[in-house]
Amino acid sequence: MRCPKCGFQEDKVIDSRASREGSTIRRRRECLSCGHRFTTYEEIEKTSRLLVLKRDGRHEEFTREKLISGLQRACQKRPVTPEAIEELATALYNEIASTYDREVNYREIGERVMNGLRHLDKVAYIRFASVYRRFEEADEFVHEVKRLQRPHDTLTARLPGV
Repeated sequence: MRCPKCGFQEDKVIDSRASREGSTIRRRRECLSCGHRFTTYEEIEKTSRLLVLKRDGRHEEFTREKLISGLQRACQKRPVTPEAIEELATALYNEIASTYDREVNYREIGERVMNGLRHLDKVAYIRFASVYRRFEEADEFVHEVKRLQRPHDTLTARLPGV
């Protein structure tokens, strides 16, 4: 590892710890030449990339950073902590990456993100849904809010003829 300050190639590791639920290792290093301290992150590199089949037919690499970006936009100016966003993004990323091998449709990702946001923050859920589902009329927005208010209790459904 090259020192970012002087470029020397030898250093010593001062501290190592797992981060992001064990998917990466954070290492604190010290340059043996100038004594500068810096941090590096080590993570497993997957040999096969998971691609997202976009709405317009293009393919794009599925990344955790893009998930975080979308969640941050939906949760902007909401009482949602950055840690909660990171946690949801990591859970969604791991779930999708373990379910699909090579390609995942944008709908699968969108539905899972909406489900996660529904439990995290209702306003963030509506924001994301309005962009994801491309609401064009106020009626669509109102319909989604009403759907959010309805309980999801399937056990109390009435039987035909009762």
